[in-house]
Amino acid sequence: MSAVPSTPPPGRRRFGWPQRVFSQVLLMQLAIAAGVTVLATGLFLAPLSHQLDDQAMRRALAIAQSTAAQPQVAADLVASPPAADGPVQREAERIRRATGAEYVVVMDRHGVRWSHTDGGQIGKVVSTDPSEALAGEEVMEIDSGTLGRSARGKVPLRDSGGAIVGAVSVGIEYDSVRARLLAAIPGLLAYAGGALAAGALAAYLISRRIQKKTRDLAFSDISALLAEREAMLHSIREGVVALDRTGRIRLLNDEAQRLLGVGPEAAGRPLDEVLGAGRTTDVLAGRVTGTDLLTVRGHRVLVANRMPTDDGGAVATLRDRTELERLGRELDSTHGLIDALRAQDHEHANRLHTLLGLLELGMHEEAVEFVTEVVGVHRTTAEQVTEKVRDPLLAAMLVGKATVAAERAVALHITQDSLLPDRLVDPRGLVTVVGNLVDNALDAAAGSPDASVGVTLRAEGRTAVLRVVDSGPGVPDDQRELIFTEGWSTKALPAHGKRGLGLALVRRFAERQGGHARVATGPDGGAEFTVVLPEALSEALDGEASGAVPRDDPNGTAPRAYPHGTVLPGEA
Repeated sequence: MSAVPSTPPPGRRRFGWPQRVFSQVLLMQLAIAAGVTVLATGLFLAPLSHQLDDQAMRRALAIAQSTAAQPQVAADLVASPPAADGPVQREAERIRRATGAEYVVVMDRHGVRWSHTDGGQIGKVVSTDPSEALAGEEVMEIDSGTLGRSARGKVPLRDSGGAIVGAVSVGIEYDSVRARLLAAIPGLLAYAGGALAAGALAAYLISRRIQKKTRDLAFSDISALLAEREAMLHSIREGVVALDRTGRIRLLNDEAQRLLGVGPEAAGRPLDEVLGAGRTTDVLAGRVTGTDLLTVRGHRVLVANRMPTDDGGAVATLRDRTELERLGRELDSTHGLIDALRAQDHEHANRLHTLLGLLELGMHEEAVEFVTEVVGVHRTTAEQVTEKVRDPLLAAMLVGKATVAAERAVALHITQDSLLPDRLVDPRGLVTVVGNLVDNALDAAAGSPDASVGVTLRAEGRTAVLRVVDSGPGVPDDQRELIFTEGWSTKALPAHGKRGLGLALVRRFAERQGGHARVATGPDGGAEFTVVLPEALSEALDGEASGAVPRDDPNGTAPRAYPHGTVLPGEA
């Protein structure tokens, strides 16, 4: 589903904040670049101003220290009065002109000037407090005096004996410091402008890429698309699993969580860790390729399709085929029963014709013997099954399979060591297992010489052991695990269009109950399937032995009515 970009109607121009992601991202990046440039410039200028002030004060202090270090200055201060043409003034002016200082002031211990740039200030007390320098300390400061604001350095003036006789104060014009700062600003702004231009270009290129990726949509359009996607993913009745390029689950909709039996916490975790090893994981991860791939997850039959994405990930869809597969297998069974009934109908017509001929010929005793024999065969088949298998559903299924087997010229028999009481916990599950194994055995044995299928159903405590042996070609060693894989089959497609689920369901059913399903080579070279189901039977009633006949029928000859209300053929 595609969204139409929200553009203003023709003829109406909308001002204010742009709606397109491209425009908004570009403006935000430009604003950020400009703000960072201004901030960086300010942060650079602030320490630069402080650094220039510090340099000016240190320069003034160095000039003052050099002046005070000359012994002649201290000697002249003590030996001569303050005068505009005195030796102290001449030396101070010489130093001022040589160093470029604004002033070099020499004062006595009372703060009276012996030198100054303005000769009229000589003999007067200085305008700033000289007490720290006269106390023997060196001072650096920015202060204002008679010549204006300046960077100053003050040091004590000592005589040859080390006694403080005065102080020297040197000033550097502050305007020159500020001029150096202002002179650095144009170059700094040029660099800042270049950085801003580079940032603007990068912002534009990034925004153009975003424009292509978002298809020039507005944020409102993207929000609407996300809302629609969430609504669709959580409302459709098809499972959707999105994976990234590393095999981690990016998304699971509600139906996928239900079909796979996982929760929302699976998102962000590796697929192999969430589902474990198996065909379902291999199909979703792309290790098994194809379309409409069958897989079994738990008790569900799923159809999976996988589509790679441009970023190296993939999106897989899952459809629940459990009910359809069950109906398809029932349809196959129904077709088999219909074929058998059709054959029986033909056989029944032949028998009626035979009986009618015997009666017309007056061969009444032969007619009675013929009817007794025909009825006895069917009754014997039903009694043989019900004598060994006491559960009505399972017995009825085996009687029906015997009829189908007879039509296909396959001898289906229950082995002598079979005995399964009517205490099954899950009769329908066992019917599915036995039905699948018998169907496969009939398919394998049909057409072989002396075709036969043997079924063993035995109870060992609460464990049910099932064994089906056929006279077919058997299963090669390299295929004995492969035949239990979903979707694998050597048979032609049935009416419902899918194969390779029966044995997979048998193994899953056995493993869910803590048992197992195996295949080996039978005594006659055919396949021998063995299924062990622990806890498949309930506890026996007090005084009831496994497989015991009803108490009111010690000879076991009376018709048996089961809890399900079913009376088997031949027992009416």
